[in-house]
Amino acid sequence: MKAENLDSTFLVSSCDSPEVEWLSSSLTGLGKVIPVGDTVEELSRLVEVMGASVVFIGIDHRHQVQQCTLIEGLIEARPMTSVVAVGDGADSDLVIAAMRAGARDFIPYGLRASEVTGLVRRVMTKMPALPVRGEQADITLLYSAQPDPDAALVATHLALAAAESGRDTLLVDLGLPAGESVAILGVDGNFYFDDALRNLRRIDSSVIDSAFVQCEDGLWVLPLLDDSFGLENCQSAELFLLFGALRQHFGHIVVNLCGQRDSELVRALAAGADQLLWYVDQSVPCSRRNLGLLQRWRSDGIKLDRCQLVVDRYQSRQAPDDATLARTYDLPLAATLPLSAELRLASRNQGEPATRLMRRDALSKALLQLARQVGTSASAGAGPLGWLTLGRQKGRMK
Repeated sequence: MKAENLDSTFLVSSCDSPEVEWLSSSLTGLGKVIPVGDTVEELSRLVEVMGASVVFIGIDHRHQVQQCTLIEGLIEARPMTSVVAVGDGADSDLVIAAMRAGARDFIPYGLRASEVTGLVRRVMTKMPALPVRGEQADITLLYSAQPDPDAALVATHLALAAAESGRDTLLVDLGLPAGESVAILGVDGNFYFDDALRNLRRIDSSVIDSAFVQCEDGLWVLPLLDDSFGLENCQSAELFLLFGALRQHFGHIVVNLCGQRDSELVRALAAGADQLLWYVDQSVPCSRRNLGLLQRWRSDGIKLDRCQLVVDRYQSRQAPDDATLARTYDLPLAATLPLSAELRLASRNQGEPATRLMRRDALSKALLQLARQVGTSASAGAGPLGWLTLGRQKGRMK
């Protein structure tokens, strides 16, 4: 019997919101449930992008023909995918139609959570092992419960150091306030993250070369246009498809999500990152917000085994100290970054990274040390996670 994968991703199509919520609640212990569209093309792409091996498809009398066609089409396109139909279990005609279309099993809507989990476990143990992809891109993600312009400074320097080391690197800056990364790098952009979402099916090397912002160092930047953008308003399927496309073209991606409101999409991105850096400072209000959020994540089962703490604007003579903060958050300490207020201001106002303006400053040294640590962890290969497990294809720089 294969080992149970507690980080599985399950796709749900053609189900109403109450059914999706019921499945999500029932399968909490096995993985994450993602609602998606109802076309074979979209489902097939998402199965590959997310590494999903089980797809739930709702079936009812009104749309039975289309739903059975969807089951047949998906199995034809992805024969190693197990389709489980969801509907009225008392209706034998629906059960027979779904099984004839190729569904591996049928789950009656409203079944007890323990029975749903047991059925899905049995389906997963009978599935053939999927081939393991060779090259894996990696994602470093910075997150905090509150907006902070200095988070963009940290994320920008992590991405810049990776690019300068020869890695093909993209900075996705979705942190609030918006636009801090391009100000630090001294570049202007005409193509933003929401543009990429609208054109996600056209993202290829030519679009990246012609539309994405690129710095002289080779770093690519996909910034946020304005503060009104919120991940909670995105379609989950579109977001996952976009990151799937980006990971085919870049070897390393740094994502700044600091200040984005807690949502299922934020949690999915954080849980799927190869490295998660939780960004805080020493203030009591900051600790209160971040500790409260961390407690909710932990109680909801979000895995934080690859999460480390970054304490910014750190002052050694002020309480709490770094050791106390690490114990309080119950996270390993990745770095403390000194205040260096003048250098931070100069970096923003002059459009130059801090490490170039004053390389010997304590802040520059700490940023470079953190970048080396992150780069070493990425090179060591933390291993694939959840829906972010994507095979990096030949394309841009290797």
